[in-house]
Amino acid sequence: MINRGNLIALRKIEDQRFLETHKKSGELFAIAKDSMPNGVPMSWMSKWPGAYPVFVAEAKGASFVDVDGNTYIDFCLGDTGSMTGHSPEATVAAIREQVGRGLSVMLPTKDAADVSTELTKRFGVPLWQFTVSATDANRHVIRYSRLITKKSKIIVIDRCYHGSVDETFATLDASGKTVSREGNIGAPIELDKTTRVVPFNDLDAMKKALQKNDVAAILMEPAMTNVGIVLPVEGYLKAVEKLAREFGAKLIIDETHTISVGPGGMTAQLGLQPDFLTIGKAIGGGFPTGAFGMSAEIAKEIKSQVELEVIDTGGVGGTLAANALSLAAMRATLTKVLTEENFEKMIKLGTRWADGVEKVIEKYKLPWSVNRLGARAEYMFSAKSPTTGREAADAGDFELEQYIHLRMLNDGFLITPFHNMALISPDTTAADVDAHTQAFDKMCGELIG
Repeated sequence: MINRGNLIALRKIEDQRFLETHKKSGELFAIAKDSMPNGVPMSWMSKWPGAYPVFVAEAKGASFVDVDGNTYIDFCLGDTGSMTGHSPEATVAAIREQVGRGLSVMLPTKDAADVSTELTKRFGVPLWQFTVSATDANRHVIRYSRLITKKSKIIVIDRCYHGSVDETFATLDASGKTVSREGNIGAPIELDKTTRVVPFNDLDAMKKALQKNDVAAILMEPAMTNVGIVLPVEGYLKAVEKLAREFGAKLIIDETHTISVGPGGMTAQLGLQPDFLTIGKAIGGGFPTGAFGMSAEIAKEIKSQVELEVIDTGGVGGTLAANALSLAAMRATLTKVLTEENFEKMIKLGTRWADGVEKVIEKYKLPWSVNRLGARAEYMFSAKSPTTGREAADAGDFELEQYIHLRMLNDGFLITPFHNMALISPDTTAADVDAHTQAFDKMCGELIG
């Protein structure tokens, strides 16, 4: 459906438009290359389309302004980190107040009890610990699972993403063998030593992976998000929960992105009962933080096996984990920003965004599909919504994605990098959503022209 020659010509137009409207970003990029590899503070930022990354001057609510004065409607929102909108007033006020009272003292504050109580209410998981990121939370609960079960392997989903946890950067090769994923830098050992990979929505594969009785934990998102949105088929997650119990593996549910469905994520929505739950990003309103919850039984097991004398040397925790500033941010964000009322609005607009994109796809008879996950939605380059991570990955089209991201950026919209996902914040408006639909319509019309 896409005329590739036309796509190349359109990309040249957008490349030139970018250069003409982002001159100050170009100047900063030239300076940045002297002190940062590829001129960026994080290597993956090199993948943004355009001659160089856009340098941001200010972000507030559902938009941001770059150093050239261009304003953007932000549907990326820090890839969930700013799902609350940029710098929500309640979170900013709490951070400002706490800054004057201490940043990190290696002792608990009242906010720690308040935040853990709120998380219990939302997710139904009774006991909580705090980290600096969701990556840390995932890493810690894997270690605890191995401690408790005395088993070595973990199971992850093919094409998953759980932060920079070594054991999770695995995939399946053509023969079905667990191997290191492409781009996995400096893997410490071959991944099949620590990990088994199974496709999403495949209960037979999950059961087979558990049958050697050497699996400590199953780590999974309740819906895949980082390879594109892949939704669970009905009954799949509860069946995985049952298999985990049957084979003595701990079930870890990572809600870092899937909290987009509501205050308690898919765990509350579907009545899941994981052994551990991990989360980060959004619950701090964009401030770096993470948390993991556990059942009372898990906490009792850990306490019985970790001696107080060496509790600080087990590879779990960190000097800045549970710092006072992050807990103040979480308390304000959870109680005043990520509320039932705001989720109702966000989900309604997420549906509006998806409906608008879907109508354009139908208008131009494009073989694409749209998936929805509460306040999150995405269009994918396949006529049928993928049910596995592999199907989602195979539906990717890097050349087309790069053009779409650059075109939308030039038109004043930022969507989640490296796939076509939008996230709605409490500050996003119907006008923002409709403006995107109009720009998307114009772009698609030109793509097939």
